[in-house]
Amino acid sequence: MSGKRRTVTGAAGRNGLIQRLIELQAVAQMQIAKADERMARADERFAHLQQSIGERFARIDERFAHIEQAIAALARMLEALPDAVREKIGFAAAQP
Repeated sequence: MSGKRRTVTGAAGRNGLIQRLIELQAVAQMQIAKADERMARADERFAHLQQSIGERFARIDERFAHIEQAIAALARMLEALPDAVREKIGFAAAQP
């Protein structure tokens, strides 16, 4: 071709063009349906990951609460330790 556009002439040409457009539309619709399926699967995976992450953070929060309680108990024991040692070796408790 020397730079000219191909033109469709006559009923047979128009019918062929219409048929080709119908085929392209069908292909596009199939591609859209496949994309929708992929999107739905991705949405399911994302929802599962969100749930899993939420459960994991709940367990972590529970463990941190337990650790904080243990640390607070240890801190109380450490605060009481000097008086307990004094009492154990026979010295009177420190007066505030």
